[in-house]
Amino acid sequence: MKTSKMCAIFSNQHEYSQLKPLTDERALSTLAFAGKYRLMDFPLSSIVNSGITQLYTLISQEKVRSYLDHWGGGKEWGLDTIGSYQYLDFYQNLMARRSRGEDYFDDLILFLKTCNVPYVVFIGNKMAANFDLKAVLHFHQSNENNITPVFKRVDHRDLAPDDHIFVLDDDNVVVGSHEAIEVNNEGSFNLSANVYVMNTDWLIHELDKAQRSGASYDVSERLATLAVREKANAYEYTGYLRNIHDITSYYQANMDMLQKDKRDSLLYGNQKIITRIRNEVGTYYDKDSEVKNTLIATGGKVKGKVHNCVVSRRVTIGKDTEVESSVLMAGDHIKSGAKVEYAILDKNVVVEKGVTIKGKPETPVVIKKGAVVDKDFILD
Repeated sequence: MKTSKMCAIFSNQHEYSQLKPLTDERALSTLAFAGKYRLMDFPLSSIVNSGITQLYTLISQEKVRSYLDHWGGGKEWGLDTIGSYQYLDFYQNLMARRSRGEDYFDDLILFLKTCNVPYVVFIGNKMAANFDLKAVLHFHQSNENNITPVFKRVDHRDLAPDDHIFVLDDDNVVVGSHEAIEVNNEGSFNLSANVYVMNTDWLIHELDKAQRSGASYDVSERLATLAVREKANAYEYTGYLRNIHDITSYYQANMDMLQKDKRDSLLYGNQKIITRIRNEVGTYYDKDSEVKNTLIATGGKVKGKVHNCVVSRRVTIGKDTEVESSVLMAGDHIKSGAKVEYAILDKNVVVEKGVTIKGKPETPVVIKKGAVVDKDFILD
C-alpha cells in the first residue's frame, strides 16, 4: 500500500494593490472572511485535514505581524504538537540570496530533506476553497505523475492578471500554460488553483536545478512551467472557489456565504475549516432589532436593522440604523440613525449618528481601518 505522508509549502506571495486600503497594514492571507475566519484558514485547514504536520511557510517580512497575530503558535490547527515541524521564511530572503548569486532555495530544500516524506503539496494564499488534498494525492499516485496541478473551470471575470491558465487536452493533461493577462476573450478557463502535489525527491532535484541556472525565485511560476513540461494529469476541483484579488472579488466572496449552497460547500463539508478560537459572549439582539439573511459573529450588540450582511466580532449597531448588503469587520460601531449599504468597513470604524454610506453592488464603498465617518459618503 502506498504511503499518504506529505509535507506542505504554504506560499503567501500574492498581494494586490487592488485590495487597498484593506491590505495597507495586513497581508491578503489575514483578511477577515465570513465573520469569524481569515483567508489563510482555508489553505491551512486543507493542509492539516490531510494529516500534514510539517509546514514550510513563505511570507513577506513587511506584513509578518498580521500573519503571526492570527497564527499564534498554530495550536488550533494542531501544529504545535510533538512531531510537528514548522519553518518560516521570507520572500525577501530568496530575492536577496538570488541577487547575491547564492543558492536561494537551499532552506526550502533542507526543509524537504528534513521532513523525509515521499510527497509534498504546494498551496497558495488567495483562493477561498476547501481542497481535499488526500483525494489529490490519490489521483497523483494513480497517474504516476511527478507533479499534479489542481485546476478549476471559472468564468473570465474571476481571473486576476497574474493567474496561470492551463491548456488541457481531452484527458486533462496539461499541454500549455499562460498568464490570464493574455486572455482577450470571454468564456470560461482552466484556472490554476495554485495547488500542486509532487514527489518530494523530484521537487528537490528541480529546485536545485532552478537555482543553479538562476531561474525565478517564484515557486508557483516554476511549478506551472514544470506541469507543462511533464505533461501532467491535472486534477479538477469542483467545489466552491472564489479567487480573491480585488475589492469586488473579496466583497462577492463574503456575499456568497449568505447563500446556503455556497456556504455549505465551503464551510460545512466533510472537511472542517479551522480558525483561531475567541472566547466571547454571544451577540446581543435588542427586541427592536431586525436581522435577515445575515452572518453575525460573537461579542456584538444589534439594535437596528441588518439585512444581507456579513458581520465580524464585537460590532455595535445602534438603534434606528439600517445596514444592508455590507461587510463589517471587528469592532465597528454604527451609531443611531446611520445607514450603510453596499460597503466594506474595516476594523474599528465609527459611523456617526445619521450618516449615510452607500456604494454599489459592483463597486462597494471601502472605509479604512479606524476611520471616523462623520459625513455622508455616497457613490454617484
